Amino acid sequence: MEFIIVFILGICVGSFLNVLVDRLPKNEPVVKGRSHCDKCKKTLQWRDLIPLLSFIFLKGKCRYCHARLSIYYPLVELATGFLFSITTLFVFGHSQFLISNSKFLINPQSPITNYQLLITLIYYLFIISSLIVVFFADIKYGIIPDKVIFPAILVSFLYLILNTSYLILPYLFSALGAFLFFLFLFLITKGRGMGFGDVKLAFLMGLVLGFPGIIVSLYIAFLTGAAIGIILILWRRKKVFGTTIPFGPFLVLGTFTTLFWGEKIFQKIISALQDLH
Repeated sequence: MEFIIVFILGICVGSFLNVLVDRLPKNEPVVKGRSHCDKCKKTLQWRDLIPLLSFIFLKGKCRYCHARLSIYYPLVELATGFLFSITTLFVFGHSQFLISNSKFLINPQSPITNYQLLITLIYYLFIISSLIVVFFADIKYGIIPDKVIFPAILVSFLYLILNTSYLILPYLFSALGAFLFFLFLFLITKGRGMGFGDVKLAFLMGLVLGFPGIIVSLYIAFLTGAAIGIILILWRRKKVFGTTIPFGPFLVLGTFTTLFWGEKIFQKIISALQDLH
């Protein structure tokens, strides 16, 4: 029952994230009056805005002009609900896992309290929500909004200081290392191979994941990015996302994967390297 409640909360938050995805890249105010249909401009009623259910009952079309609605709306809501549920499962269902994995930033020298778990859950739900906005905003508009990245960096920094100050330097060095690496790629490609939004996102990733999590996430991001890029080139659809293939979504996927399974992936990578010798 708890996870059903968390999932419902997630899809409701996802409905708000849809607003951020559409308005922040356009520099529009988040609160600018009631929602309306992008085509007929008709103001939407409450029954048109029920997360996920309205899209299903309306069969993906506007109630008034019958224009097809973007599939991104239910995808964002479903992704948020799913990720909220799996995050809650990992935080509250794997306390021993949290003790042995510093990526969840629980002090291994002290017993875990429900208060610590709640604070950790809220922190990661905020980070995951921010990354969902980054993922879909970069796909739809090719922009990683500063109004999402900078607050997430600030919250991560404060969380480290207030919760586990002993980790602040290692995590900060991971963030700086990722930032400088992506800044180097940005400079040598003159912004054509890597946008500056990716550089700022890399800093956030390092601050959230630390080391070796940042290595695992970048490995996953470059591996999946290369695989998708090759497939799209072979299909001659490399502009399917716009003028270029945005890299932000791959960085977000790498971050999500590392948050939940990074330790196991890192151990398998180390084991594979040892077998080569």
